[in-house]
Amino acid sequence: MAEEFSTDGMLDMYLFENGQLLEQLQETVLEQKDADCFDEDSINEIFRTMHTIKGSSGIMMFDDITAVSHKLEDVFYYLRESHPEHVPHLELVEHVLEVEDFISNEMEKIRNGDPVDGDSSEIIAGLDKFLEMIKNGGAEEGIEPPPENVHEEPKQFYIAPVATSASRFYRIYITFFQETEMANVHAYKTVYALKEIAEDLLYSPEDIISDEASAQIILEDGFKILLQAQCSEEEIRKIIGVGYDIEKVDIYECKAEEFLLGFDFGEQDEPIAVIDLDSSVEEIESKAEKDTKTDTKTEEAASEKPKTPAKPKMAPGDFVIKSKEPGKAKKLAKDRNKGEKATFISVNVKKMDQLMDLIGELVISESVVLQNPDLKVPGLNLDRFNKAAAQLSKISTDLQDVIMSMRMVSLSNTFQKMNRIVFDVSRKLGKDIEFEMIGEQTEVDKNIIEKISDPLMHIVRNSVDHGIEGKEERIESGKSPKGKVTLSAKTEAGKVWISVEDDGAGLDREKILKKARKQGLLDDNKPDEAYADKEVYQFITLPGFSTNEEVTEYSGRGVGMDVVVQNIQSIGGTLDIESTPGFGSIMSLKIPLTLAIIDGIVLETGKSSFVLETGVIKEFVRVKEDMMIYEPNGDEYIMIRGEAYPVLRLGRWYGLEEYRESVEDGVMLILEVEQQRVCLLVDKLIGEQEIVVKPIPSYIKKVKGLSGCTQLGDGSIALILDAAGLME
Repeated sequence: MAEEFSTDGMLDMYLFENGQLLEQLQETVLEQKDADCFDEDSINEIFRTMHTIKGSSGIMMFDDITAVSHKLEDVFYYLRESHPEHVPHLELVEHVLEVEDFISNEMEKIRNGDPVDGDSSEIIAGLDKFLEMIKNGGAEEGIEPPPENVHEEPKQFYIAPVATSASRFYRIYITFFQETEMANVHAYKTVYALKEIAEDLLYSPEDIISDEASAQIILEDGFKILLQAQCSEEEIRKIIGVGYDIEKVDIYECKAEEFLLGFDFGEQDEPIAVIDLDSSVEEIESKAEKDTKTDTKTEEAASEKPKTPAKPKMAPGDFVIKSKEPGKAKKLAKDRNKGEKATFISVNVKKMDQLMDLIGELVISESVVLQNPDLKVPGLNLDRFNKAAAQLSKISTDLQDVIMSMRMVSLSNTFQKMNRIVFDVSRKLGKDIEFEMIGEQTEVDKNIIEKISDPLMHIVRNSVDHGIEGKEERIESGKSPKGKVTLSAKTEAGKVWISVEDDGAGLDREKILKKARKQGLLDDNKPDEAYADKEVYQFITLPGFSTNEEVTEYSGRGVGMDVVVQNIQSIGGTLDIESTPGFGSIMSLKIPLTLAIIDGIVLETGKSSFVLETGVIKEFVRVKEDMMIYEPNGDEYIMIRGEAYPVLRLGRWYGLEEYRESVEDGVMLILEVEQQRVCLLVDKLIGEQEIVVKPIPSYIKKVKGLSGCTQLGDGSIALILDAAGLME
């Protein structure tokens, strides 16, 4: 039946659902890559995943995806049924990931509208060879292998009943979530899955593929299935499970006589309606029309005679429909009121970005209105205006919070991709590496995640390739033969800190300095000892800089780390490198939590306006001259409650004009980032304001201590200060 309906409307659903399945598949495989074998639950999960992808790809007529997923399904079908021993686990993991890569690449082509022209023959041949190998080496003598897991093209299922003493009969009722799109396609996939175990199968409504209106009927009345099979209820539930589309599955076992009643579960003394599964669809429809006419005449004759209605004999699970009230949908009699549940819809990211931009403009317009000079007329009564303005500010703030929460995405998927990279690279380089993830549930703006994926990939690869030594070298150094890479994330002061730490050899300071001097990066008048470790380590982020003597697949070309820095700087982030020779390195990304709206303090120095994020400001202090400490080299400190803090005069830092020199005429702000503190001297504070963050134009040279700019209520431009940049 797949060729009888258009697949265009189902494409987005196909990509979305299979994308989620592939992510879960990769996560499951990588979690158990270091085990001796897959546990039973994982084998069943991978089998079901491949079975689902095979079915949906068959419906969508993507033949190569169908073939390769079916072949991997064959492998896990054999593992599930035969439980062979001596299965090379890492080789199996690589086969699964190879299939996942192939399907993901093909799906990416589909998304981009490119031809789906991938060749799966080599992967299938490899899986065939692997399956044959474990069959020869795993199955015990005298035990017959399970029947072949034969794939058939999707079709309407009218299976001839072949009941035996082992046959069991079931009535199945499936309730889909009301927000499920194309419920008829989901129902078809369920039927397709049950085909594997069915001796006899019938479902209602029947025309779930050819009639799109059946989707609404399924949502209102549910999807009913009659199943004859040699299996238990538990086995059926493994095939039909509750998920993001199916809300509830009711399964009732019945007798053969009740099964033969079909979907007409009425009086037991009424004639039994035998299900005709041998005739063609056209013949069945023709008979149905004749039966309808006959039933109508019979009902008219019976209506002339008074008859006492008998109470129907109800069997557990009978699908009885309440009388439909005008204007209301049908409702199952056995349904009960359900509590509220979370509902989800997919939204185009571009629309989210557009909405975020509009909210940013709304915030700016709000500032323009509330800070309008016309409102500063002496004696003007603005009580009612101020009340309305306060309400407007509350609504706009709530609106920002909602849209920001909608854009926030967990880092878990990004971290899982890094897990895959560690596995692939370590296998190719012959290194044994443990990968640990910490804080993967940290949420970041979706646009930020898209910007950091590539930089993170380069850093993780470098840790595996450059950082972790070979097994023999680690043993000679007294380390564990198994290296370790730790990827962690946390939020602090409106920033996200993502660190990649390895327990390798660390960075070689002398080797880096030698290479830097060779490339003319060092000052001839400055000795090597004058360079701090952080200055030296930053050289590896320069274009064309590499300490590897030979070029490998992953390093040696001097590209990668400079791209990392460029991408991070484009979103207002920084890269910090720490290393201890012989013990490893830590590379930390400091990036903004969001690129959108922040709470900030507007301040003024000279004729210029600046903004500082409220999260980094710990205290405002009015100081006296006698609290200041002046060093001979020009450094300044201030004593506050017995502690000395370095002082940074903002006007002097940026060479501004007409700023206040005296500390007593200005305001001191105590800033804190990662337990580092500095006192910032400014002329005056303007007030707190919601700030729409805008990037500094690319044609302006990057200035230390600035992370962006914004527009104030009076239309002027204010620069956004980066507290961490001021402390470097």
